[in-house]
Amino acid sequence: MKTIESVCVYCGSSNGRDENHFAAGLTLGRSLAGAGLRLVYGAGTKGIMGAVARGAMDAGGAVTGIIPKFLIRKEATEVELTRLDELVVTDDMHQRKHLMFDRSDAFVALPGGIGTLEEIVEIMTWAQLARHEKPIVFANISGFWNPLLTLIQHMRDEGFVHSAQRVQPLVVDRAEDIVPALLAAPASDGGNGEAPVAIERL
Repeated sequence: MKTIESVCVYCGSSNGRDENHFAAGLTLGRSLAGAGLRLVYGAGTKGIMGAVARGAMDAGGAVTGIIPKFLIRKEATEVELTRLDELVVTDDMHQRKHLMFDRSDAFVALPGGIGTLEEIVEIMTWAQLARHEKPIVFANISGFWNPLLTLIQHMRDEGFVHSAQRVQPLVVDRAEDIVPALLAAPASDGGNGEAPVAIERL
């Protein structure tokens, strides 16, 4: 498995009701920068998206923002976007998602809404279809992802998750544990070319 150099973070463009979610974004951004990992994200400057980027930039980290033209005014401010060391503007959401995938060695889902859910589920789908073996993390801050994780287990139990060994996201409860979990993930491959063994809970 390729060494992790860049991490894609999916998350909400609003703060949400739980202040722990926003704080987790700041912590993750700082952790990525501290480990020398580039943040790849949707270029939003508001909400949890803005927190992750701010945490990374304030700690001297590298940040790539990828955003479609029509979302710039909704999710970002032009002044804040100038702080990113790399900004990619796409024509549509499909191009954005593919670029985020191509530019990233791992994926993290912080709390967010329907868009965040759609993005991380698509990455899991591509893993199930053997399109990649990149680590996937659910940042389960304050148990945010518990309902989805329960649903995924229900799907497994009912026989609807084929190639289940390819769909084993890491579940991490604390933001400060995400980067260590990602950095440990490639080493768990065991050299047999199979998908890495998941760390179910830290």
